[in-house]
Amino acid sequence: MRQTARLGRLAGIPIGVHWSVFVIMLLLVQGLASVILPGGARGYATAVYWGVAVVVAALFLAALLAHELGHALVARHYGVRVRGITLWMLGGMSELDGEPPHARADLLIALAGPVVSLAGAGVFAAGAAVASASGAGPLAVTGLAWLAVVNGILGVFNLLPGAPLDGGRVLAAVLWWVWRDRAAARRAAGRVGMVLGALLITAGLLELLLAANLSGLWLMVLGWFVASAARAEATDVMLRKTLAGVRVGDVMTAPAACGYSSQSVADFVATVARRHPHRIFPVLDLDGRLVGLVSLTRLAKVSSTDRERTRLADVSAPVDRTRVLDPAVPLMDAAPAVLAGRLVPVVANGRLTGVVTPGDVARANELAQLGITPDRGGGDAATSGTYAPANRHE
Repeated sequence: MRQTARLGRLAGIPIGVHWSVFVIMLLLVQGLASVILPGGARGYATAVYWGVAVVVAALFLAALLAHELGHALVARHYGVRVRGITLWMLGGMSELDGEPPHARADLLIALAGPVVSLAGAGVFAAGAAVASASGAGPLAVTGLAWLAVVNGILGVFNLLPGAPLDGGRVLAAVLWWVWRDRAAARRAAGRVGMVLGALLITAGLLELLLAANLSGLWLMVLGWFVASAARAEATDVMLRKTLAGVRVGDVMTAPAACGYSSQSVADFVATVARRHPHRIFPVLDLDGRLVGLVSLTRLAKVSSTDRERTRLADVSAPVDRTRVLDPAVPLMDAAPAVLAGRLVPVVANGRLTGVVTPGDVARANELAQLGITPDRGGGDAATSGTYAPANRHE
């Protein structure tokens, strides 16, 4: 999941938020200020409710971050690199680069988040008790009590035994220890997650239809997310099994259709874009070095009258914002980046050697299921200079 905004670093881990966080925070502040806080503490001015609601919502966001930091710090303890943490509408996501070394590590990494949430629930509950005993006022007590309840729910819900929830990872770790087969354990947790997602969708639908409660919609959305993510995890397990030993260079599309930074948009559209099925294309300089990517969406924003004088360099995304792959990298290490986008350039010795698309990954998987190892002869990192240039314009 891409970060919309970076918040900085904690313990050396990049922290960011997805745009959906801003939506859910607005809804949360509105609900706190108009329903929850007035219901527990009457007689305050509207501005006071809104001010306290902002503080409570910020503390809730911090609690979500603490949950993910729990996962990340334990993962790092066991040698798993953490690329970053992203907060989004339904919680948070720790991006781990690598696999836990053994079932015990997998179990402790999975348990760390819920333990932090449940500990947070205890801290907020104690805070509410202290606030009540010291006469701090019903508004503070209500806010702290709400945080205690929500963190408790977060911790318990995440322990439900189905991927992608933490409980699903706990289940996978336990099955891994019992069966000594991590792939089988993850597949089982994925199947349980799909069942759990279906049950949540059904419960939400019944709540919506029988009780006429719109909160059933949130339960349905949550169930859809759980089922979809569980299915994605099951697919990932299958890919890891079938694509073991396959490298990026074995499946990449080469030569790659591309353009040049000095080429006009009009010429590129006429000679390259219209003749190839991609929606994103690499852009090279005149020495053949990758300088960026250009999409059909960006090209469409250039008016027809400006396309002759607009160069690809003017509309392409710079290379420092572009994920590139080495042809010798295992395909499964690169698959998440490819499947999350539409096209990833493959570069060796500073030169574009090809591109990898989701279709290339799907084809490799289908061939592997046929017992065929895909091989386009590009796995050697020494391969370079393989691309299909458009017309050069000096």
